[in-house]
Amino acid sequence: MERVKWINGSHKEDDRIFDSEFEVKEWTEALYPDFVAYLNNNSNVGYATPDERVIKYLASLFPQWAVYINMQIDVCTEKTETNGKIIFKIWTVKL
Repeated sequence: MERVKWINGSHKEDDRIFDSEFEVKEWTEALYPDFVAYLNNNSNVGYATPDERVIKYLASLFPQWAVYINMQIDVCTEKTETNGKIIFKIWTVKL
């Protein structure tokens, strides 16, 4: 995994499993400024969460956000277990 700036830990919702698809959509779309700030600086950026739906939605949004700023990226995902807790990760890789 290349050097990635993880934006976790700055929001209380980072470790939340959302109740509805609407909440997932609202949360992931609200992360746009956090991600684009790093993408604009040519950095790879990632996010980790216990809610797999957030990762799936981000996987569809990352390419759209990259197009907005004329950047080509690949999107990588990973599922890990930490202290008995499943964590889903997603990050960008500049092409």
